[in-house]
Amino acid sequence: MSIVERDRTEVPAQVGYDICYVNGFQTQPEDSAVFAAQHPELLVLVDGAPLVDEGWPDEYLFDTSTARRRAALVQIVGAWITGCADAGYEAVEIDNVDSYTRSRSVLTVEDNLALAQEYARLAHAAGLAIAQKNTAEQSVRLRAMGYDFAVTESCVEFEECAAYQDQYPVVLDVEYTDELGDDGFTAACRDGDHPRSMILRDHDLLTPEDPGYTYRRCGT
Repeated sequence: MSIVERDRTEVPAQVGYDICYVNGFQTQPEDSAVFAAQHPELLVLVDGAPLVDEGWPDEYLFDTSTARRRAALVQIVGAWITGCADAGYEAVEIDNVDSYTRSRSVLTVEDNLALAQEYARLAHAAGLAIAQKNTAEQSVRLRAMGYDFAVTESCVEFEECAAYQDQYPVVLDVEYTDELGDDGFTAACRDGDHPRSMILRDHDLLTPEDPGYTYRRCGT
């Protein structure tokens, strides 16, 4: 079966199993300015300015620190999740549940997991499966909250695959050419302990027309 993941703003590919990407704990770069203008109270602020993710400097962290803020985020992100179902997606992937690690101690793991549990409830109510994205150390708790499968990055490279595989029947893993590389990917594919659904990509996720584009599945 073909598995295609697209952003929530895009239509599903409808060539197999469609996963809808939702940034559930941070803004998307193109939405950051508008979100900050409309919902400044829902962003982590440092010295009066939204706190950015240093790895993705155009993304602002959502403030999950109180039940009231989480409820407001549920209303906003919940509409995105429902929109994925209405568009015809079968599943939703919620990204950045680990934003608390980049929050300068403003947020806690409990804050984010409380919101993550609400996202699972909303997804299932909309008829969608829901995927954990990365954050291997929280796999046990997220699985107990109802998360159905995992979408991971570099779990072979960072020796984290077992943490996901111990909890989920399906783990969709992406490895990268500038980390594991071609030879490492080939070796990982031969190792029966790694996820069956594993691909190798260029880190910039280029399109086939671009120089440097890489897309490999095990066996290719």
